[in-house]
Amino acid sequence: MQLYTIDTGFFKLDGGAMHGVVPKSMWQKENPADENNLCTWAMRCLLIEDGNRLILIDTGMGDKQNAKFFSHYAPTAKPTLFDSIAEVGFHANDITDVLLTHLHFDHCGGAVKRDGEQLKTSFPNATYWSHARHWQCATQPNAREKASFLTENIMPLHESGQLQLLNESDGFAFTDNINIRLVEGHTEAMMLPQIQYKGHTILYCADLLPSVGHFPLPWVMGYDMRPLETLKEKERLMKEAAQNNWLFYFEHDPINELSTVVETERGIRSGGVLSLNEL
Repeated sequence: MQLYTIDTGFFKLDGGAMHGVVPKSMWQKENPADENNLCTWAMRCLLIEDGNRLILIDTGMGDKQNAKFFSHYAPTAKPTLFDSIAEVGFHANDITDVLLTHLHFDHCGGAVKRDGEQLKTSFPNATYWSHARHWQCATQPNAREKASFLTENIMPLHESGQLQLLNESDGFAFTDNINIRLVEGHTEAMMLPQIQYKGHTILYCADLLPSVGHFPLPWVMGYDMRPLETLKEKERLMKEAAQNNWLFYFEHDPINELSTVVETERGIRSGGVLSLNEL
């Protein structure tokens, strides 16, 4: 089994929205904002070579939206999803599975590409995985979350015949080495892969903990649908992580890939950061 970091560039989001009720005087020390109050965030995916399967977790934003859309988020042009996959020795045709933690545009946009006037799946030989409850939420969105669920990112997955929907509850096995933890606070049935790798347990945090700076319990994003549920989920999983020496893998931290998780006098915090290459 081998894990590869897949960088798909950076984008910007409002600092206040990313930190919820935490005042700017505190969060700007972690991720300073620009003159428009925007902070820079990564879109860091993960590629897992596990036996005869090549599993991609999330796909970044992609590049098929129009200039007006991108003007809100200022994404970098490089590296692209496909550049990063090629850099570790693979091609889009090699991907067997695309596991989408959830269907917000910055997590699933690269799953579909534009080919002339057509929209096609980016990985023609892959099965795409989403959760049934989340799929219903994404295809029948509430008004508050609607802007994050883009039809052009979602419906081509269904139309391709490559989509499979999971119905299981928290803690189910995806492969022998990957379990799925479900969390409900950010959005309905977000899937967090819990990966066994080289004697370590790694939790792919997606939007439960976007960055190292989000360890303190009150640091919950304004984007979350049920922030009090997120707070409970963070507390539960961070306790489990600290007790069992897990590592957290961050999708949005602009600098740090991984962190240890330790109990301190101030609560559960990062015990130190590292990269996959250091494992």
